[in-house]
Amino acid sequence: MMRKTLAGPALLLSLAVTATLAFAHGDVAPQPVNTDALPEVGEEWLVENPYRADKVGDEVWWQAVMIGDSGFNQNCARCHGLGAVSGGLAPDLRFLEAAEYGDEWFAERFQHGYTQDGTTKMPAFGEILGQKAGWAIRTYIETRPEDGALDAHKDRLGAIRDELMAGGGDDAALKAELMEIAGSVVTASGAPKSDSAALRAALALDGTEAAKKHAAEMLTIGLSAAH
Repeated sequence: MMRKTLAGPALLLSLAVTATLAFAHGDVAPQPVNTDALPEVGEEWLVENPYRADKVGDEVWWQAVMIGDSGFNQNCARCHGLGAVSGGLAPDLRFLEAAEYGDEWFAERFQHGYTQDGTTKMPAFGEILGQKAGWAIRTYIETRPEDGALDAHKDRLGAIRDELMAGGGDDAALKAELMEIAGSVVTASGAPKSDSAALRAALALDGTEAAKKHAAEMLTIGLSAAH
């Protein structure tokens, strides 16, 4: 599958051009993000995402994804799209390279915002939300699956969803299968780990009937978004 990740000057040009089309939203008050569950990162802003799994382990990485999900959808989705899927009025941040270059660009924009011809296209979030929230949002963004990432699995995921919704199936076996599918989902940014409906459904399963229903809902949402 051809990856659409952009890098270097090409990415900068693309983001700069699309940013000029963004709605002015400097009057929107940033919403606070609770980052108490994440490790401290110091006062001075880093140039590389500290919450990637290879640095902090899967548990902290997943905490960052979930916190970033909430932070993004409260503060960024209005212009950058629900689930970070842009409608074209602002940069599609899913394709921001999951490497030092992409991190530097993200940190600069998150801290200082973006103004063009005296109009605030993006407010500065750095001082208000803080570095931990910024990197959590970055973690969420970079783990978004690329377009069509679930297409090869949609029939099986639909069958698992139906089985869970009916209260059937072996939780351990289904969890293992979902984790295997999740491990094959490719991100748009090139990040090695993705946040997908398969992963969320797998992590929801804990042996209870309520968890089966919740996992089925995660799959329903993910399959609907895939269309």
